[in-house]
Amino acid sequence: MTRRRLPLNRAPTADEVRMAFGASLPELIGPDLRVLFCGINPGLYSAAVGVHFARPGNRFYPALHLSGLTDRLLTPHEGAELLRAGYGITSLVRRATARASELDPSELVAGRRRLARRIRAHHPRWVALLGVAAYRTAFGRPHAGIGRQEESLAGAGLWVLPSPSGANGSYPLTALVEELRAFRDAIEQSR
Repeated sequence: MTRRRLPLNRAPTADEVRMAFGASLPELIGPDLRVLFCGINPGLYSAAVGVHFARPGNRFYPALHLSGLTDRLLTPHEGAELLRAGYGITSLVRRATARASELDPSELVAGRRRLARRIRAHHPRWVALLGVAAYRTAFGRPHAGIGRQEESLAGAGLWVLPSPSGANGSYPLTALVEELRAFRDAIEQSR
């Protein structure tokens, strides 16, 4: 079930957030993107609002800007601007949960196969997977780390980044920005 977007001027109620369990978000995707960012799965707040990385405290958009990937700080509701910059967003698993730990490993593996189909259809140059633990499970790489991966996926370069979730305390914003800068430098050199 895909959620409708809430009006921009109001946050979801607690009931709306709870009711978003299992909902999905539309992908923000188009042909020939520079980068397709792939989150683990939508959180309940994002599913209730109807846009990716919408929860206050999520560091995705601030980190994109601070790393130089966007010229200004975009809001989660500015998907068209993100697409114009050559970036899209999808998720390994489409259904919203309160925590990524609620996902079954088989969902992540199935998500990898779905992601490969999306890449073949849209041809992004790079896929940036946002969450190393999810990558390890989905791709069967238990010792993989952050950074460029040796493998590609359906012809796209593959880079693993930390999750931008505010709950990811092992990567403060400064460390996330540093990883995104390394990614930005690599994709600019590969042009």
